[in-house]
Amino acid sequence: MTQTYVDLHCHSTASDGTLPPAEVVRLAALRELTGLALTDHDTINGVAEAAAAARSAGIDFITGIEISAEYAPGTMHILGYGVNPESTVLRDLTATLLGGRDDRNPRIIARLQELNVAITMEEVEIEAKVPVATADGGEPKRKPIGRPHIAAILLRKGYVNSIKQAFDKYLAPGGLAYFDKERLSPHTALQMIHDSGGISVLAHPVQLKYTNDAQLETVLKDLVDHGLGGIEVIHSDHDQKLVEQYTGLAKRYDLVTTGGSDFHGTNKKDIDLGTARGRRIPRAFFDGLKEAIAERCTA
Repeated sequence: MTQTYVDLHCHSTASDGTLPPAEVVRLAALRELTGLALTDHDTINGVAEAAAAARSAGIDFITGIEISAEYAPGTMHILGYGVNPESTVLRDLTATLLGGRDDRNPRIIARLQELNVAITMEEVEIEAKVPVATADGGEPKRKPIGRPHIAAILLRKGYVNSIKQAFDKYLAPGGLAYFDKERLSPHTALQMIHDSGGISVLAHPVQLKYTNDAQLETVLKDLVDHGLGGIEVIHSDHDQKLVEQYTGLAKRYDLVTTGGSDFHGTNKKDIDLGTARGRRIPRAFFDGLKEAIAERCTA
């Protein structure tokens, strides 16, 4: 049987990617992917569009979301797969996460202004194409406004020479205008994904910045004890040694294995959809995840 490939970690304009959800799916078709999961940061607003496009393209699709959790010294992101878009728990979760971003962004803008950078919150909202209230007074769909939108303005106005420089100089931890956002505890994030009908997966473990393998395993075991269902094995930040290490941990703790490029469009120009550091993600990862979601729903 011919091997086919998937991507289980990618982003659209619903969060901080540069392609609309349907365009991400069209690119997946060009890359001859047979399965896709859209995992925008803190929102599922793009999944309906992506799911419809996937049906038209004959690509199997899984609903996803990526959540930032409290952790130091690195960053902890937890992917939620198979979450129910109609879940009230999920709606409350995304509202909480968006609120954290809403609190942080004005502080970043104010600090940049103190640094004589001519930027306003209105410019950032336009950059992110934030929807306005509907004519009938209904609640518009929100999208996260994030640092990539601020970085794009800094680049366009000539304050930096690249998106990377914008983060390094101003927006990343240690940067001149960096402020952290309010995050959920890892245990709360796991519980809310579970209560939304989904499976939780630890994204790109290397970004935890653990000091040794024992520390990584301690963190992983704690997450497993609180409901973690999987670990992202293939990722654009993972070399072959890490892929093998994380695969071994998945077997040891009976976790589903996933993989993805972490595609963001031109916000991460060196990452292409469907490819993670020269590796492709086998279809078996999609099927294993789908099976785990089905078992979760029938449990």
